[in-house]
Parts: sequence; C-alpha cells; structure tokens
Amino acid sequence: MSEQHPAADLGAFVRDMARFVQLGEADAAAVRETAPLVLKHEAALTAAVYEHFLAWPPSARFFLRPDGTPDPERIERRKHSLGRWLRQTAEASLEPDFFYGVLGTGLAHSHRSHGPGGLVPPELVVGAMSLTQSALAAVFAAELPDPRAALAASVAWNKLLLLHLNVLLIGYLMPWRESPPR
Repeated sequence: MSEQHPAADLGAFVRDMARFVQLGEADAAAVRETAPLVLKHEAALTAAVYEHFLAWPPSARFFLRPDGTPDPERIERRKHSLGRWLRQTAEASLEPDFFYGVLGTGLAHSHRSHGPGGLVPPELVVGAMSLTQSALAAVFAAELPDPRAALAASVAWNKLLLLHLNVLLIGYLMPWRESPPR
C-alpha cells in the first residue's frame, strides 16, 4: 500500500484494497451473476434505507424541511442516487472513473455542508453501508435456494462494498497519514 494520499492514484488504491480484502474475479463474477436479484429489489432496498434514515433522528435531519417534516422531493432524489449507485456497483467494476464518483460522494458528505443537517458524520456512512450489506444478505437468503450460494453472494458483495466504504471514507481521513510510518 502506498503512503501517498489514495486520491492521488485512486485506481492503485482500489486495486490494492481489492487485493487486501481478497476480492477476486470469482467474487466479481458472483456480484454480476446476482445483480439481477439485487436490482429486482432496488426500489424496496432504497426505500428501506431511507425509511431507516427517517426513523433515526441523527440521520433524519438530513432529509427534513425547515418545519421538521420529511422532504419527499429530496428523499426521492437521494433514492434515485442510491439506486444508480447500486446499479453501477452491480457491474463489479474496479475502474477508477467509477470510484472517482464514489470519492466525490464521500467528499460531499464529509466536506460540503449543503442542505439540511450539515456534514454527514462518518458513523452514519459506515452504518448506511452496514444496512445495505444486511439488506443484500436478506435478499440472497430469500432468493437463492442454496444457502451456500447465498453466503457466497453475500461475501462477494460485502468485499465489494467494503472497497466502496474505504473510498467513501477518504474525505474523513484527510490529511492522509500525518505521522511517518515507523
């Protein structure tokens, strides 16, 4: 792993992290093979995530109008964005161009105090990824008759989503490695 900031060569960072989490071609194939199952549930998955956000006050504040009521237009835009991310993620691509988009999302969450709620705390980003991983595991358990196939799909998606989480968190971890390695 390089000591340079990950955004300096995001492609190398993603490839290194893929090796670290042992995301191999078989995992990428499992993600692509199960993509139709995931995308079949895209609307329900995104709705469940935002319902959870609204039920949890620390996350609900990002989706409320000034009068404290949910902002349906904002929520629908965010659901659309989450759905687009899910569709793109289902391709299991490690291309830097895609991950620069993920990085942009992470930087917007960590550095841009725009809209209600202010900056998104990193624990909510991590929690949202956990919610997504758990929801996908439930989809695979329900849709795949072989429990081993459901487990393999969950493991593959978890590895890929962990890569995404690492990129999302880059903005929270700046400046990069202030102390020299020992």
